[in-house]
Amino acid sequence: MRVYVPLTLPGLAEAYKTGELGVGPFLAYAVTPALREWYLSDDIEELEYAALNRAASASLRLLAADAGAPRRRVVVAVDVADGAVSADSGPGVEPAVLGEVRVSGVVALAKAAAVHVDAGDAEGDVAAAAGALAAADGGDGGARGVVDGVEDHELLWFATQEIPGLVGLGG
Repeated sequence: MRVYVPLTLPGLAEAYKTGELGVGPFLAYAVTPALREWYLSDDIEELEYAALNRAASASLRLLAADAGAPRRRVVVAVDVADGAVSADSGPGVEPAVLGEVRVSGVVALAKAAAVHVDAGDAEGDVAAAAGALAAADGGDGGARGVVDGVEDHELLWFATQEIPGLVGLGG
């Protein structure tokens, strides 16, 4: 199963150093039955894009919690065994957690298919969105607009061989 793991650039650097995306259970996003039902699509590419965007939103939350991290969202796409993934499903799943899964066990970075990262020109908007998250969560419509506006920036696709350059380790 393809899962999308939200990170920050320092988190990606740590994964590169250790060779592991995480030791489960850890949060990721995937095409779950609840996401399928909510999105009303059978197109797997559209559904995977929706899961990727949910992971990008989770990466933004990680950035809001880490003021020192570069203001670029990071998502790693990785294939894991179906049995390593658990998700809440069925009617009653809150919209905020659609596509959310927990991955158990150790996931090697070597299993990653790709890395998705904001371009440098998105940093200002990502910084503003990370700073507005708390107010948006509190119901501030203007702050919600700032947070939603970051979705105008598409994450760029990188091969896993490009990770050293992304995290400033040369390569």
